[in-house]
Amino acid sequence: MREAMTRAEVGDDVFGEDPTVKELEAETAALLGKEAALFTPSGTMANQLAVRSHTEPGDELLVEANAHLYYYEAGAPAALSGVMCRPLPGRRGIFNGSDLEAALRPSDSHFPRSRLVCVENTHNRGGGKIWTLEQIQDVADAARRHELQLHLDGARLWNAAVATGIAESRWAAPFDSVSVCFSKGLGAPVGSALVGSKALVARARRFRKMFGGGMRQAGIIAAGALFALRNHRARLVEDHANAKALAEGISHCKGFELDVAPSEVETNMVRFRLPGTPVQVVVERLRARGVLVLAADRLTLRAVTNLMVTAEDIRRAVEIIAKAAEV
Repeated sequence: MREAMTRAEVGDDVFGEDPTVKELEAETAALLGKEAALFTPSGTMANQLAVRSHTEPGDELLVEANAHLYYYEAGAPAALSGVMCRPLPGRRGIFNGSDLEAALRPSDSHFPRSRLVCVENTHNRGGGKIWTLEQIQDVADAARRHELQLHLDGARLWNAAVATGIAESRWAAPFDSVSVCFSKGLGAPVGSALVGSKALVARARRFRKMFGGGMRQAGIIAAGALFALRNHRARLVEDHANAKALAEGISHCKGFELDVAPSEVETNMVRFRLPGTPVQVVVERLRARGVLVLAADRLTLRAVTNLMVTAEDIRRAVEIIAKAAEV
């Protein structure tokens, strides 16, 4: 990947003159079955460009209460777009059309205008949970009945596609916009993209400049993303197998609890806890022994398998995690 980056042909992307960025955008749009794509520095920016492009200040978006766009993006819908978030209850990040319709406000000058519905697939705080096509269509049908726009936070859509064998374009089809990430499971150092219609992407390009995301010779980083897109999608199946093996191993570690049974680990994430021990204490115990996990919240640890982790690493990690409860 680094060799591809050093060889990248570059230009000024602010003026639309970087050939490597244009190649990445065209290939991403084609994979998702959309007209156009916009390269962005981060997934947060891609999501927030979607929010700004679909809405006007004073509007409201509806999103599951643990979604990345609501939970982890620093209040950006309010700060950058003047948009309120209406959080919906979900199970592992998933809600249905009835949940959506129950939360819609009447058409009345007292209320913000409901304008946008956001779905996250796979769902981060849901432990990498995959929506089904049927669940997405149920929400999409409800949204269309009420003339709402639809955005998919597909930062880990590649994982959903590999896990199910369903092409990314089918997942993306019901949505007006989709964000995807090149720097998570695919392993590129930088970058995400927002895809949609030509008109939407043209509007988002202006907001990208406004938000400070216009980049000059961005082909250097786009080349890494393009390499990842072409070479690292299929191998995500290895991450999924390793995550399931990790969950199975942790299930036999005395004192630890999993968020879900190993059979319900669908992609590359495992969430677990050691009741009675502060989560940061466990994080530091594991770090000292060479296992890096994240404190997902006050109680829960999150482990994410990736292309730098082997099956042997998983076996060793389970041994270390087992001993962490004994200290």
